[in-house]
Amino acid sequence: CLQDQLARPQRSWLKTRHSSSFALPQSNTRKMTTRRALDGKVYFSYEDIHDAVSSSVARVKAFKPDVIVAIGGGGFIPARMLRTEVKVPIVAVGLELYDDNTNTINENGVQIKQWFSTDYGPGALVENGRVLIVDEVDDTRTTLAACVSELRKRHKPSQVGCLVVHNKLKAKRASLPSDVTYIACEEVPDEWNCYPWDAAAYGLTARAHTKRACACRGGAPVVVIAAA
Repeated sequence: CLQDQLARPQRSWLKTRHSSSFALPQSNTRKMTTRRALDGKVYFSYEDIHDAVSSSVARVKAFKPDVIVAIGGGGFIPARMLRTEVKVPIVAVGLELYDDNTNTINENGVQIKQWFSTDYGPGALVENGRVLIVDEVDDTRTTLAACVSELRKRHKPSQVGCLVVHNKLKAKRASLPSDVTYIACEEVPDEWNCYPWDAAAYGLTARAHTKRACACRGGAPVVVIAAA
């Protein structure tokens, strides 16, 4: 049996209904089989993420990006996986929607913690270039919308696209401009997703996380004992 202490509570604001539409062109999204959630959560392994990202390669190549903008920290690893097959450089930005200390949305919305320079290197490709923003999950769409807005405010890309590993099927708090290309590798139910790079945050080793991801895919069941 696996012992763990899942300390962070589910944020109630993730369930808030909003009038913004979440409907997207189905041709740009690969449907996935609904997973069996354990302890109210759904675990994804590195293999799951790799397969999902690889499924998007043809759509990404059709977009023809010049540079990838990875949103930290969830977009870093999917962006690196994508780069192997698409072969374009990556720049990083740091955006923070919620406060880790209070588990609530920042009062002033998305905070810009890190940005890139366009004076040299891959950042120079953003100006007048085709830019693909990458993140791990489209939950409320707030972070994606803020990144697109900031990107266009600071720079002048010729075209902007967004790729997420998972799009949660739920109403969104924000929307993207109609001229932004949207690619979701997979559509998933509105569950609490647990990603392998966050395993330590749930008190798990990478291997223990992988076992839970396997169980979510219908493999060997894992007994989860919540801490008292």
